[in-house]
Amino acid sequence: MNNLRLLTGLLLIVLSSGGVCAYGQSVITLEYIFETAEANSAQLRPSVTAQTEAEREISVARVGRLPEINASLSLSYIGDGFTTKRNFSDYQKAPIPHFGNGLTVNITQPVYTGGAVTSAIELAELKSTAARYAADFQRDNIRFQLTGLYLDIYKCNNLRSVVEKNITAAQKVLQEMRARYEQGTALQNDITRYELLVSNLELQLVKINNTIGILNTNLVTIAGLPENTVIVPDSTILARSLPKDGAAWWQAEAEQNSPSLSLARSGVDISRKAESLVRSERMPKIGLQAAWNVDGPILVEVPPINRNLSYWYVGVGVSYNISSLYKTNKSLAKSRAATQQALEQFDVVRENLSLAVNADHVRYLEAYEELKTQQKSVELAERNYNTTSTRYSADMALITDMLDAANSKLDAEQQLVNARINIIYYYYKLLFTSGKI
Repeated sequence: MNNLRLLTGLLLIVLSSGGVCAYGQSVITLEYIFETAEANSAQLRPSVTAQTEAEREISVARVGRLPEINASLSLSYIGDGFTTKRNFSDYQKAPIPHFGNGLTVNITQPVYTGGAVTSAIELAELKSTAARYAADFQRDNIRFQLTGLYLDIYKCNNLRSVVEKNITAAQKVLQEMRARYEQGTALQNDITRYELLVSNLELQLVKINNTIGILNTNLVTIAGLPENTVIVPDSTILARSLPKDGAAWWQAEAEQNSPSLSLARSGVDISRKAESLVRSERMPKIGLQAAWNVDGPILVEVPPINRNLSYWYVGVGVSYNISSLYKTNKSLAKSRAATQQALEQFDVVRENLSLAVNADHVRYLEAYEELKTQQKSVELAERNYNTTSTRYSADMALITDMLDAANSKLDAEQQLVNARINIIYYYYKLLFTSGKI
């Protein structure tokens, strides 16, 4: 069913995005990648299996409420006996029927176990809940990892466009230089230095393409997408209107939704339940009993009677482990220490979560300020490049000025791309930290 849904979703994306090339290139949204990873990611599978195992453990614990039924059957060969006086004199042989048999059926229904069975069931349920939180935490980790890869691909695609445009502009300038060189108004050294700029830009383009290939492979593999899929990030992601809620709102959301905090809280509950399970060892055990026995021959008579003796009984059994009064003290002290450690660990997780949410929120708002700055920088860099280019064409600027202007423009455009992506990245990081991704 998951594979069918995946193939159907990919087909819809293909049709809605205008088609797919022979290599499986398609526009895929980040939300669809999340859905695909949850269904097909190999990295998520162990956590899901662990959750299933923990759920099965509840059924195992509930078996403790069922009656214990034991049956035993024995067949034996009995040798002849003998009798003597107390001083072992006056030996006399005592013939005994040689075939012996025994059959016992015993049923015990627990009535009161000091809370051991109930605590064991509740402990299994708590472990199942903890396993679910652990699976949620692993799912959030994978989603955030996929988000980083997805945005890195987006960033590299934009950087590639920037570099390609700068290569085109540099080649145009280079053609003008060669024409001026033929007219005797430019030096060969100027052409060489600008050819070096173009060469560096082309090398940078190769590195960007290689990086995109690595990122694409990693994302496709982790998300469980078809092997030859080439992901083109959704271009509308930067146009989304993202909320700018206050830090207090994000702190409240993290307190309520964070899987790491829920997992730590479950650890406290598990330790407390384990402590009550140790206490139950000091309580008596009460159960209803019923049994039926068949034994033969009857050896308690002299001479033995070659018949079966059958009897049954029902009643109430009470047992108490007296040694638990002094043996469980150390176990109980250990359980109390484990509970205290779980409480302290919960406080640490809560404190770290609060610090992380605060830091991510500050970086998120900072990303908006960075975007404004970089937009202004690009505007100034383009103005400077156009001015320098005009002055260079009029022989009023040196080639070094032209190179500096081109490098400044390239750097500003790259930083602008990074600033736009950073807003999306820190928003998703806030979602991840607060458990809402």
